[in-house]
Amino acid sequence: MGNLIDFKQVLTQIVGFLIFLWLIRKYAWGPVLETLEARRAKIVSDLAHAEKEMQDAAALKADLDRQLKGIDAQARAKIQEAVAEGQAMAAEIKTDAQAQARARLTRAEGEIEGERAKAEKALQEDIARMAVAGAEKILRKKLDEAEQRRLVAEYIADVKEAH
Repeated sequence: MGNLIDFKQVLTQIVGFLIFLWLIRKYAWGPVLETLEARRAKIVSDLAHAEKEMQDAAALKADLDRQLKGIDAQARAKIQEAVAEGQAMAAEIKTDAQAQARARLTRAEGEIEGERAKAEKALQEDIARMAVAGAEKILRKKLDEAEQRRLVAEYIADVKEAH
C-alpha cells in the first residue's frame, strides 16, 4: 500500500494531457474561436440591421402619419366642396322652381285675361241679343209710354240678373 500512486503513470497522464491541450489549441481551439467570433459579428450585424429597420419603420410611420393627415385634410376639403356644390344646386333648383312658378302664374293670368275677354264678349253679345229682343217686343206691341218704361225696367232687371 505504500505505493498507491504510480508517479510514472501520473507523469505520463500529465504529459498526455498537455499534448492533448496543445493539439486542441492548435487544431480545434482556433476554429472554435473563429466560429464564436463569426457568431458574435453576425449578432452585432443583426442588431445593427434591426436598429436600422426600426429607424426606417419609425420614419415610414412618420411619413404615413403625415400622409394620413394630408388625406384627412383632402377629405374634409372634398366634403366642404360637396356641401357647397349641394347648396349651389339647391339654390339653382329653388331659382328654377321660382322661375317656373312665375311663368305658370303669368300663363295663368294670361289665360284668365283671355277667359275674361271671352266672357265680356259673350256678355256683350247676350246684352245685344236681349236689347234686340226687348226692342222687338216693344215694336211688336206698340205700347203706350208707361208700358214701354215698364218693359225697359224689366229688361234692365233681366240684364242685372244675368250678371
